Amino acid sequence: MQWYPAPAKLNLFLHVLGRREDGYHLLQTVFRLVDLQDEVGVALRTDGVIQRVDTTPGVGVDEDLCVRAARLLQGVARQRFGAATADALGVDLGLRKHIPIGGGLGGGSSNAATVLLVLNRLWQLDLKRSELMALGLTLGADVPLFVFGQNALGEGVGERLQALILPAASYLILRPQVSVSTKEIFSSAALTRDTKALKIPPFFPGLGRNDLQPVATALYPDIAQHLNWLEQHGAKARMTGSGSCVFAQFDQLEQAAGLAARLPKDMLGFVAQGLAEHPLRAWLED
Repeated sequence: MQWYPAPAKLNLFLHVLGRREDGYHLLQTVFRLVDLQDEVGVALRTDGVIQRVDTTPGVGVDEDLCVRAARLLQGVARQRFGAATADALGVDLGLRKHIPIGGGLGGGSSNAATVLLVLNRLWQLDLKRSELMALGLTLGADVPLFVFGQNALGEGVGERLQALILPAASYLILRPQVSVSTKEIFSSAALTRDTKALKIPPFFPGLGRNDLQPVATALYPDIAQHLNWLEQHGAKARMTGSGSCVFAQFDQLEQAAGLAARLPKDMLGFVAQGLAEHPLRAWLED
């Protein structure tokens, strides 16, 4: 089995601009790719079977985004090559999990995007980036980002992406031991949905806020505790996505590592560095 990278992301800010009639929220955010990553294992089969080798706790096979991504591309192959060829395209999928589940770091979406990128190449589908992004959107709003493969301004439901060049930075990411329901956060009556869009680029650190953060901290005090710890130690802290992870940005790796060394024993955290692009970005034509 060959292993491929699936990096995490941070939302450097996240504004909720409104809500569509279908219930999806209109967002404006800056996505930052970081070098914390899962590893997705891929081993091709010739019997048309798509199966996962590793079990993700609490995730059924039919809900597994890696499996769904592979099935999606198998359907594309059926349309492109015909049933006889497509029915021979199978894969065993493995997963080495390093990105916290339910942390707002995009791990599941990144895993799915890596499956799309790898199988598009190995199954010789030759889909272009825009085509693969459109397929990814049917799996989840964050999947197109990881297929896009660059730091970006995200708008719409997060799928309209404009590349941003961000300066090198390191991040101390803290992981509160709570499981946040994204649906609960977005459906809260306390969530403001009328933030005005910012004009970007250029982007600078500390711009904007996370509109989901006040809702999440009210529901989950542990998130507020971790944010407060960072701020008490002189760091400007923010939650990523709908939580539960929070982070602080530093210009130097040594600064992030130094503060990480001061973490209390009951707090979990790790240091990550910003990426300029997804490790597999060169695999696709724009």
